[in-house]
Amino acid sequence: MTDTPEYFPSRLDRAEQIILGLAERQANAQLEMSELRQEMRQLTTRVDTLTDNVDRVLARSAILDDVLLELRDSHEQHQRNFEEHQRTTNAALQSLESILLQLIRNNS
Repeated sequence: MTDTPEYFPSRLDRAEQIILGLAERQANAQLEMSELRQEMRQLTTRVDTLTDNVDRVLARSAILDDVLLELRDSHEQHQRNFEEHQRTTNAALQSLESILLQLIRNNS
């Protein structure tokens, strides 16, 4: 080797330090990548769960929308039936009133 002072590293020493630094950075990067993969798996699981929940809510919402439409139609039909029955009842009462008035007149 050459006569260089100890405080002045040789090219080989500097190269070795650089390589060791790169190896350490690569190991750290691999560890971070592994942690990121784990986090991604957890997020994917959460997203899948959320998607399943949203699908269930939307399916239930569609069912409830159908039920509401059925109830509205049924209510409207009941309302029409009630109005028809009320007209029929009123007509029958008027007819009975007329018959009663005739009976009263005939008996007087």
